[in-house]
Amino acid sequence: MKVSREQMAENRRRILEVASRLFRDKGFDAVSVAEVMKAAGLTHGGFYGHFNSKDDLIAQSLAHVLAADTGGGGDLRAYADAYLSPRHRDNAAGGCPTAGLAAALRHQTPAARSAMTEGLRSQIDGICNALPELDPEDRRRAAIGSWAAMVGAVVLARAIDDPELSDEVLEQTRAWIDTGISRVPAG
Repeated sequence: MKVSREQMAENRRRILEVASRLFRDKGFDAVSVAEVMKAAGLTHGGFYGHFNSKDDLIAQSLAHVLAADTGGGGDLRAYADAYLSPRHRDNAAGGCPTAGLAAALRHQTPAARSAMTEGLRSQIDGICNALPELDPEDRRRAAIGSWAAMVGAVVLARAIDDPELSDEVLEQTRAWIDTGISRVPAG
């Protein structure tokens, strides 16, 4: 039975969604192609109609999920509050792919690293857009510093076994970013 273009596109979208969640939850090496296809409700044999290899799936799922995360839509304070929350920390599978996968990406293919590079550029640009009051050099510095602090805080908060310290890492990073935003001169 021939599958329509629309159904092929929907299947591909579902595979990318499922793969990105599984990769964020378990890491690249702990997830098999068969597991992705089963979770997507499709047969393993259909995988190669969409992707050349698991490496291709990794790169494309990263590009897919990173394209959906654009840096808060202009409200850095609200974005930081949501990003640096226990809810985000505790939802690795549905959370930020950068915080969940960045360290493992150095061992991935050039295509996967390129997808992360484009995702990082997009995040920096999104945060820059939230800081129009700053001159371009200060805006970029603040965007890179804020994003690096946010990602690092989530990575650290997820890595430790002390809930109070984990919460404190998130809270203090939010406060640090908020202090930086507060110092921005009024436009």
